[in-house]
Amino acid sequence: MTADTLTTVLATSDMLEIDGLHAFDFTFDAEKLLITAMDGRAEKRWAFSSAQVQAATFDDTLQSWTLTGDSGEHRLICMSAFTGNNNDEDEADVDA
Repeated sequence: MTADTLTTVLATSDMLEIDGLHAFDFTFDAEKLLITAMDGRAEKRWAFSSAQVQAATFDDTLQSWTLTGDSGEHRLICMSAFTGNNNDEDEADVDA
């Protein structure tokens, strides 16, 4: 069982998967969660209120959140992406 809430997990997430679609474009603030993802050539958008985010439940079996919005129930997976920046090496090359 996890002690985290979806609110705390979203604060450290770099990418989301909603209903099987990967979404890098999302914003979360005190009022709402907005998610945009591409499904082929079609852009899909989801919006959830703060109360809906707080009411989300974690499914230990599927390792995902069940989030109910105005358009029904959605499955959300929060991920932390890895960045491939080599800033230290690049700066060393520039200084040399």
